[in-house]
Amino acid sequence: MSDQTRSPGKTTIAPDVLIQIAKLSTLSVPGVSKLATVAPEVNRLFKPGASEGVKITVENNQVYADLYVILRRDVNVRDISRLIQNQVARAIVEMVGMEVGKVNVHVEDIDYSEPVA
Repeated sequence: MSDQTRSPGKTTIAPDVLIQIAKLSTLSVPGVSKLATVAPEVNRLFKPGASEGVKITVENNQVYADLYVILRRDVNVRDISRLIQNQVARAIVEMVGMEVGKVNVHVEDIDYSEPVA
């Protein structure tokens, strides 16, 4: 093996890094108001890799994400959900090079508050 093809070591990605990537990618999608708080009983079950609005698990080097979102009013829920899935999967692949198994979007509520002018 030549020096150019041999890896100089190992890279590990902390679960919090994946959570932040998923969180920021989700919040950047137009139509997403904010992330919902994961129910405490769910948070207890998924404590490793669970954060406000995001649950990340890694199995067999594949990333699985559950995103709990609150959407803005007057958006197409199906279209926004697909956009969130695509954005999060793309960001994880591009930023850390890990394969994405599934990105599940859980719409927890719709934000009907008045837009800030």
